[in-house]
Amino acid sequence: MTPIPPDRLDAILTRHDIVTATLSAGSADSDTFVQLSRELSELEGVVAAIHAYRAAARNLADIEALIDEPGSDSEMRALAADEKPEAEAGLEAAHRALQLILLPKDSADEKSAILEIRAGTGGDEAALFAGDLFRMYGKYADAKGWKVEVISESEGTVGGYREVIAEVKGKGVFARLKFESGAHRVQRVPDTETQGRIHTSAATVAVLPEAEEVDIVINDADLKIDTMRSQGAGGQHVNKTESAIRITHMPSGIVIFVQEERSQHKNRARAMSLLRSKLYDAERTAKDAARAADRKSQVGSGDRSERIRTYNFPQARVTDHRINLTLYKLEEVLAGEALDELVDALVIEHQAELLAAEGMA
Repeated sequence: MTPIPPDRLDAILTRHDIVTATLSAGSADSDTFVQLSRELSELEGVVAAIHAYRAAARNLADIEALIDEPGSDSEMRALAADEKPEAEAGLEAAHRALQLILLPKDSADEKSAILEIRAGTGGDEAALFAGDLFRMYGKYADAKGWKVEVISESEGTVGGYREVIAEVKGKGVFARLKFESGAHRVQRVPDTETQGRIHTSAATVAVLPEAEEVDIVINDADLKIDTMRSQGAGGQHVNKTESAIRITHMPSGIVIFVQEERSQHKNRARAMSLLRSKLYDAERTAKDAARAADRKSQVGSGDRSERIRTYNFPQARVTDHRINLTLYKLEEVLAGEALDELVDALVIEHQAELLAAEGMA
């Protein structure tokens, strides 16, 4: 086990005592009170892990002292020797738990997310695959108790989507879905294939943390806002009202187009929400790149051109190329039932990389 510096742990405990005392005194103004309450909530889990770690260390030290004590009863020494493996395992588990809770936190992990899926190479088959992916994430969200709301969609000519953008609302959505960003590849025989040949198609997935107004400030002077009639399906309504909104953020060149709602006001609100998330993601990505200039993380790098996963129908397998994990559970993954197996493995790998970067591996 890599030792955790006692001074670091003592500093955390001292800060916890200071924050607790300040809140108990009731002298903080409302803004400071909210900030300190949030900090205390974050510190309490760390403090509990520190106490558990130190209690496990004391327990093992007491057992080892009893074993090494020449004057102790032989029966007590034998009993202590029997207990030592369990105490060692307890300390190792407490050490690991403390290491993980001390890792740098992604401030966006608890947020909802914006999910974008776009058909790539493969024509109609790529659009159908994009539809399969969207249904997979929808079923996964249902199982987690999250809510999915479509922001924008462009359907394929034979089904599926050329592009679909949706909000996935719930606590901790981004933490679970952020590793899905990248190029997803499918290998299967399309319904239109008469010779039984396997075709390869692709779709790209982007997952952005949903930003709130406090996360990113947008200057109205930087926006060009156009209204227009909605396009595509929707009956007579789309031809009579200019409810569609296109927002161009001139400094970044980002363009957002939303037409799903009949209300121009609602479309504008959704467009602004999507713009905030894109700007917030760009800001986070820039900071992450600066911090990781000397090392490249293979998991969760956010490179949406990177091929991350292959769904092979003939062999009923799914392979995540970042961690070389293959599951022969294609149907279960696409049903959202076995997606957690992939996500959990990616989270563990990401934590291992963070531990290595922090020198705690």
